[in-house]
Amino acid sequence: MRILTFNVHGCLGLDFRRSEERIGMRIAELEPDIALLQELDVGRSRSRGRDQAALIAKLLNFDSHFHPAMRWHDEHYGNAILSRWPVTPRRAAGLPSEHAFLFRESRAAQWVEVATPAGPLQLINTHLGVGRHERLEQAQALVGRDWLGAIRGSEPTLLLGDLNSLPGSGPHALLAGSLDDLVKQFLGRHLATFPALWPLVTLDHVFGNARIHVTRVDVPGCWTRAVVSDHLPVVMDFEVVEGSVCASAG
Repeated sequence: MRILTFNVHGCLGLDFRRSEERIGMRIAELEPDIALLQELDVGRSRSRGRDQAALIAKLLNFDSHFHPAMRWHDEHYGNAILSRWPVTPRRAAGLPSEHAFLFRESRAAQWVEVATPAGPLQLINTHLGVGRHERLEQAQALVGRDWLGAIRGSEPTLLLGDLNSLPGSGPHALLAGSLDDLVKQFLGRHLATFPALWPLVTLDHVFGNARIHVTRVDVPGCWTRAVVSDHLPVVMDFEVVEGSVCASAG
């Protein structure tokens, strides 16, 4: 199976061109089975009232499950999980947000179960805040009883997203106490994801439990393609471990 996490920046590229089609084409090039996206507009005037999650999903021929982190009347902004396989929503809710003066943005997470050919897969998609204290509170919520605490350890589980947190920071350490940092575990190092044209820091992460066996990780980027967003996507190939045998989805 192949999964990716990608902060698409409202489909606004570094060339100041807003294009859902360009983001959809970029994701299609990477050939994921599941795409976890952050910073999507639905019905917002700045993106011509478009449902960005639905448009990208249509380009991929995937199902789309969007959850708004912020609402202004009919304008929504948030995250989405796109999948080629059937999805059952399990939970979608806001996370603790401090609403600092300079960064008035609510944060949220969504948890779904995906019916993959290798069996049910638990997925959490999230985008944490920029304030240090709110990120800690948000990570604490995610490892608590309503999110990771509600998933049995025997179930294959992944948590992905833009954590706005460096490896080793408080929020990262909290999540790494409940799940494995799969990129670091597989490569022995982290991959920079931001800013897209000159990636210097790792803000986008992939965590999983022992049921996930990673076979490949990449942060694909080049000058002509990195311009579509301010982040680079993280792409991971994996299998679901059943005992000592890997059940690959092919």
